[in-house]
Amino acid sequence: MEMRVLGRTGEPVGVVGLGAWQLGADWGEVGEDQAMRVLSAAADAGVTFIDTADCYGDGRSEQLIGRFLKSRDGVTVATKMGRRVMPQRPENYTLDAFRDWTDRSRTNLGVDRLDLVQLHCPPSAVYSSDAVFDALDTLVGEGRVAAYGVSVETRAEALAAIARPGVATVQIILNMVRLGPLREVLPAAREAGVGIIARVPLASGLLSGRYDEDTVFGADDHRSFNRQGRAFDIGETFAGVDFATGLEAVRRLAPLVPAGTAMAQFALRWIIDQAGVSVVIPGARTPEQARGNAAAADLAPLPREAMEAVTDVYDDLLAPQVAHRW
Repeated sequence: MEMRVLGRTGEPVGVVGLGAWQLGADWGEVGEDQAMRVLSAAADAGVTFIDTADCYGDGRSEQLIGRFLKSRDGVTVATKMGRRVMPQRPENYTLDAFRDWTDRSRTNLGVDRLDLVQLHCPPSAVYSSDAVFDALDTLVGEGRVAAYGVSVETRAEALAAIARPGVATVQIILNMVRLGPLREVLPAAREAGVGIIARVPLASGLLSGRYDEDTVFGADDHRSFNRQGRAFDIGETFAGVDFATGLEAVRRLAPLVPAGTAMAQFALRWIIDQAGVSVVIPGARTPEQARGNAAAADLAPLPREAMEAVTDVYDDLLAPQVAHRW
């Protein structure tokens, strides 16, 4: 698999990683044995980067990954902190809290030092707090974490994080129905040497091409309970696009997919081809999905005509819903 340097961490990672939210919660049941098979399949396929968070299953995702790490070397694990304390308030983001949160994650993952810890979509006021970023620098100095970054909701938050000299990475939603970061965020990150972690790359599965108007998701799946943004930012579910509009976008995009290529792989390759992306982190609930996602790295770069056609679909159908928000 192609390797890219993960921003200011200086560490090379495979360009396709694994998002591990689904190993914790909110995507339907994933048993422990199944989770281990998913992690093994991803690593066997060349994945060297796994993204998780302390709130995914209240630590379950981290614990499963920690169990996996006992038998695997060469895997970079990024976790996130801050969303276990609700409601989220800027005053929660203190050095003492960071120490507590990272101690818990280190225990869950079974490591002395976290490879990368990210603030997990914090309140916007956090980005202007020098004390917050001083505290993160202290974590690095104490050896609790090797590097830190920020997972953001908006382009403005991404740009604020990129301007911070200690921020190694920015994680942001980027996919064929959310093109907002391409114009400003990715160029700014390239200029600053900040890594971009592209999350929600398949728009919660929309861009797999497997769904239609009759698709039903389980009651414990955020694609059922968060369509109106009742649990967390609506942009995290189907990338903020109305489900019916998303299905229409997929139908327009489908003819662009080369013969013999899965639509999900096409969608991942589109992200890989964006200058400035360090790693894309699709989730997977089965070993087959993990292997299929990793195979996107083997595809040839998409032709210019396909890239332009994706932009046309976005401008015509999707930008009115998402461009002003994210």
